[in-house]
Amino acid sequence: MKITNWMLAGLASVLGVTAIAGAQTSTGGTNQAAPAPPQLQIHSLDPSSHPDPFPPVDQKFFTATTPTVDTVNSFLKALWGYDPNRIWRVEAIQTTKAPGVSKVVVFVSEKTANAKVQSSAFFVTPDGHYAIADSSGVIPFGATPFAETRKLLQDHADGASRGASSKDLMLVEFADMQCPHCKDAQSTMDQLAKDFPNARIVFQSFPLTAVHPFAFKAAAYGYCVQKQKNDAFFPFAAAVFDAQAALTPETGDATLKAAVTKVGLDPAAIDACAATQVIQDQVNASIKLATEAGIDQTPILAVNGHLLPLTQVPYETLKNIVAYQAMLDGVSSGAAPADATTSKPPSLLK
Repeated sequence: MKITNWMLAGLASVLGVTAIAGAQTSTGGTNQAAPAPPQLQIHSLDPSSHPDPFPPVDQKFFTATTPTVDTVNSFLKALWGYDPNRIWRVEAIQTTKAPGVSKVVVFVSEKTANAKVQSSAFFVTPDGHYAIADSSGVIPFGATPFAETRKLLQDHADGASRGASSKDLMLVEFADMQCPHCKDAQSTMDQLAKDFPNARIVFQSFPLTAVHPFAFKAAAYGYCVQKQKNDAFFPFAAAVFDAQAALTPETGDATLKAAVTKVGLDPAAIDACAATQVIQDQVNASIKLATEAGIDQTPILAVNGHLLPLTQVPYETLKNIVAYQAMLDGVSSGAAPADATTSKPPSLLK
């Protein structure tokens, strides 16, 4: 099943959160007897210092046996836990007319005075592996929603890398060297490399050939540069990005060769390498990897499998998410988390 959207840190935008005055949890599904859910509590809220902003839980809205409240809370913690100001409560897990499909309703707010209570609803597939939201299509679901993509990238991401040799904390950038937004994202990636010395940072080529005709050849050149000297790849990519406007039918070849020359390699040898079937297959495999990971645009950053639209997330929020994901996965990021209290969730732009 193709995933068409990102598990953004601010799922409020992804799952279509709207402000509410009260609970709206009824569906047209047939209610079936289900075990009572565990006691529901406001996530990460200290009741001694913060009043309960949510409507009381009504047990009649828990008619589905799966997913459990604990699974939903773990799922939301993976998404929202980076922000200590965000609180939520699961208000309904219901059967629907579609066999095995459950509807989940969550109320969301903040630990600030007079904060609005918002409502988010999504559907969970019978196998419990995916959530479906009106505005975001199909997204991974579960207590550890990013684990499958993390393993996929640990096993198959083969782009040039910098930073740590360990794959415990992998920041995989899917990018296209002819993509203007990818060019803009490079300063962010450089800063992440500085802020997270324990991260392995990978540039994974995802040429969008339908809109960027020189992207595939640039990716092929990149793999050949990497093959000769991994450390030369990032200066090569920087040189291509700097001259991106010259990736045209008239000057594209010369631009790529100039970037190779700039990093001290033989442009004729790299050009010959890029034309080989082995390298062509490698680029196509990288495109396939992006598709398997659910990526359909660039630049996207996978933080241990958590997919984020790189240029749409404020840097401090991105930094918080990286540190938090490392903590969830039990690995050291090499940097302390930034102040998450001012973080705002990114909006989704297709």
